[in-house]
Parts: sequence; C-alpha cells; structure tokens
Amino acid sequence: MVEVPELPGCMADDETYDEAVKAFAVIKEWIETAKQLGREIPEPKPKLLYA
Repeated sequence: MVEVPELPGCMADDETYDEAVKAFAVIKEWIETAKQLGREIPEPKPKLLYA
C-alpha cells in the first residue's frame, strides 16, 4: 500500500510495491474530485533533508 500523507484518504495498493506506485494516478483523481467538491487542496510539503 502506498499513501499520500498530504492528501487525506489518498492511497493505492496492488500486488507489488512497483505496481502500487504506478497506480498513483489516484493523486490526479483525488485532486480532480476535491476541485469538483470545492474542497481545499493542500500545498505540497517540502522534502525533508537528512544528514
């Protein structure tokens, strides 16, 4: 299972990790649905830097 923490409820799953990542078309669908419903779309969070 792959989850997008910034988009509540946005997740994808499949038989393998690689297939689940390819299924990330759900991000686009999540954003399109949020726009149709008039919901706020969160700004992307910056990448964390690790030392």
